[in-house]
Amino acid sequence: MVPEAEVRDVLDELQRLRARVPLLSGALAASTDGLVLAHDTPGVEAEGVAALTAAALGVSIRMTDATGRGGFRELLVRGGSGYIATYAAGSSAVLTLLAEDRINVGRLHLEGRRAGARIGELVDAALERTERPATAARAAPPPPAAAWGLTLPQRPT
Repeated sequence: MVPEAEVRDVLDELQRLRARVPLLSGALAASTDGLVLAHDTPGVEAEGVAALTAAALGVSIRMTDATGRGGFRELLVRGGSGYIATYAAGSSAVLTLLAEDRINVGRLHLEGRRAGARIGELVDAALERTERPATAARAAPPPPAAAWGLTLPQRPT
């Protein structure tokens, strides 16, 4: 579990992202297994979106593996009235953005990738500190994503 201080930092990042990109209608950070870490999703059930993101992530990872395209980086879905974009956020989290149809998709990707990298750093650092007791630093279990073979690549900063 991510400590409350880091959850607040993740929420702050989501809110800054929404302020920078006005056509974003929601932003959610979740664990790779579908648990909400933080969200700014007015009018949308965050838990449901996080669970669906985990399902889509599982399929996306299988597709990239099956086609030899490397590790999961991002997923873009376009609906009749907007976009859902999911980005890898470190080794055990994802960032899902909800955007209006009029959004510049290049800007969506640029901002989503940057925010995903920052959120990934926050979450991975918090998980490393909470999962590794000071006396048993080398005996820490792998993050949940790694345990299931869902290792997500780190984005260069």
